[in-house]
Amino acid sequence: MASIPLVSKTDIFYPESDGKPMAETEIHINILVYLREALIDFFRNLPNAYVGANMLLYYEEGNPAASVAPDVFVIKGISKDVRRTFKTWIEGKAPDVIFELTSRSTWIEDLGNKRVLYERLGVHEYFIFDPLEEELDPPLQGFRLKNGEYQRIAPEASGKLHSEELGLDVGIIEGELRLADPVSGRVLPSPLEGFETAREALEAAQEAEVRAEMERQARRAVEDENARLRAELDKLRGKQE
Repeated sequence: MASIPLVSKTDIFYPESDGKPMAETEIHINILVYLREALIDFFRNLPNAYVGANMLLYYEEGNPAASVAPDVFVIKGISKDVRRTFKTWIEGKAPDVIFELTSRSTWIEDLGNKRVLYERLGVHEYFIFDPLEEELDPPLQGFRLKNGEYQRIAPEASGKLHSEELGLDVGIIEGELRLADPVSGRVLPSPLEGFETAREALEAAQEAEVRAEMERQARRAVEDENARLRAELDKLRGKQE
């Protein structure tokens, strides 16, 4: 009888792509990029905080079919090393926070199967946002794990949802999903907003330098003119004497 070859768990292939598009619309992409970049910057001084986006997350060793690709996720207690995929049995835990940007084609999955899966995996907080406000009411919803089950995060008076895991408020500002410091109210800037602020500061510094140089030149011109006038006056006095 022919022997059946044994397959080791280390020989199992875990794909790095599921062939699905990164996001539904440009709006979804913009928000995904904002969340990822703003959170990376927010945790820049925390060595053990990893922020991932649209990466395949495997949650059962030996079963490549057991995977999901959260839009954005944060996991504390692991290194910031670059990863090609995320395997919970290697990292030792599931993400602490997950964001899903839902759409007409994904909202049932996001609110149903994914919510159940993330609850089972022990994801402490789960936020769902409907950028186009087509399916979810309200468009921003949050869930927090309590006694092994998800409970809705009650909105604050401002309408924002507070993330205990991130230490940030999650809210909608002019139709955009934004993260803010709950104490100062400062909104974490997007990459473009950060670039714009830096550019404005640079341009202001350059303009200040130009103005300062013009003032120096004007002073030198006045001083030169005063010197010329004093010299002529001395000549006139010399002739009169």
